[in-house]
Amino acid sequence: MSARAAGDAVVPGPTGDGGVALLGPADVRRIATDIGVSPTKVLGQNFVVDPNTVRRIARLAAVGPGDTVAEVGPGLGSLTLALLATGASVTVVEVDAALAAALPQTVAERALGAADRLRVVADDALAVRELPGSPPTALVANLPYNVAVPVLLTWLERFPSLRSGLVMVQAEVAQRLAARPGEPAYGVPSVKAAWYADVRQAGSVPRQVFWPVPNVDSGLVAFTRRQPPVTSASREEVFACVDAAFAQRRKTLRAALAGWAGSPVAAEAALRAVGIDPSTRGERLSVGQFAALAAARSAARPD
Repeated sequence: MSARAAGDAVVPGPTGDGGVALLGPADVRRIATDIGVSPTKVLGQNFVVDPNTVRRIARLAAVGPGDTVAEVGPGLGSLTLALLATGASVTVVEVDAALAAALPQTVAERALGAADRLRVVADDALAVRELPGSPPTALVANLPYNVAVPVLLTWLERFPSLRSGLVMVQAEVAQRLAARPGEPAYGVPSVKAAWYADVRQAGSVPRQVFWPVPNVDSGLVAFTRRQPPVTSASREEVFACVDAAFAQRRKTLRAALAGWAGSPVAAEAALRAVGIDPSTRGERLSVGQFAALAAARSAARPD
């Protein structure tokens, strides 16, 4: 049993964060040592050690009393504490059992009176299909680099109550998620994220605020839920079209979509039906155009 588990509680010092004592570098390392945790690349663990960074994320997320915030991968609780300081309720999903077990004690020690606003789910974020308590209204998280895009897209699909969010991801991933048609970073993540929400970059985060220090910088991505494009095609049909278009992104859509449509001729017919030049490449199409294209192809298929 660690010294912390045996009852050596931390007494937070003065704080201006709504009665919450945020974690600094020494706090993060001490808690990790107490519970016997070392950051692992397998789980994409890089813990935030800078209080100003988590304050900034909580402020940009614009959450507060009345919000139920979902946080994926809370780690040692740096961002969790900043979110609780806003007055919001926070539901965290943590795949590391040791971290999930330790978080309530950290909150009890450093966020007096906030423990009743915290719920902890020890599970893989990609496996979770329901959460305890009120449906989440916002997703705010430092997403592990290796699963950032799948987690974001999966949660937007599974939790329609999410109205907004702010996630920290690898800088390159942030560019891809927020890219617009015609931009170099535009691709599958850009289109699929745009199906669910308006997505935009919300700032950069230097690598020095993490422990251990990663080899890349990070970026903040904000999103606001919107209705998907109006189309007779299903989301699955639209996404299949998107995947096909970017699987061979150097090819024209007539060629890239041949397998998806059934033949180059069928692909060209669908493209022309919605006013898209068959010589166009997928990187030029908006999510609305992909939706229209999928509907055109679906309508042309024989019963």
